[in-house]
Amino acid sequence: MNEDLKNILLKVHELYTKYGIKSITMDDVATDMGISKKTLYQFVTDKDDLVGKFIDLEIELRQEEIVKCFNTGCNAIEELFEISVFMNKMMRDQNPATEHDLKKYYPHHYQKTVKIRRERMFNYILQNLIKGKKEGLYREEMDEKIIAKLYLARSENIHFSELFSVEEFTSDKLFLELVIYHIRGIATEGGLIVLEKKIKELDSYNNK
Repeated sequence: MNEDLKNILLKVHELYTKYGIKSITMDDVATDMGISKKTLYQFVTDKDDLVGKFIDLEIELRQEEIVKCFNTGCNAIEELFEISVFMNKMMRDQNPATEHDLKKYYPHHYQKTVKIRRERMFNYILQNLIKGKKEGLYREEMDEKIIAKLYLARSENIHFSELFSVEEFTSDKLFLELVIYHIRGIATEGGLIVLEKKIKELDSYNNK
């Protein structure tokens, strides 16, 4: 990606995160960047194009962050906690107004985001399940594709359910319980020992 365009999109990210998408005009972006609208239009054709490129950068940045979770040298259970911490932070940092505006005013970009997010999350969990089986931490007889879909469905249902407030949904406690609930259903005896050790580590860290 062109470096100048990337800098524009990073600024757009700040503005959209703070104010939502609908209220930010092309004039606002140009003014905040200290450039003319003519310069801005050298990189995008209109606001719809700007929103689309903003979404592409968001997807790229999230991919870079999630890949780090897989390069830590952790076992599958520790890795799943790392992934969950990242997902929780991503949800917490997201302004609900941004997703609302995207869904209402740019549904084609919203659908693209949902599709890619769903596909990648499924693949992240699937990779983790396969890894856990190889390490002897997850049950060998488990159907990893079904379990990955169940995990994804549960996560999405919580996100869109009215049973949980935004504060509850983005809380560390809910994500921790979700991960523990998931692992207890798929872990071997050895996996449960690793899980209990991880829970004690987290309890010790949180009580400092």
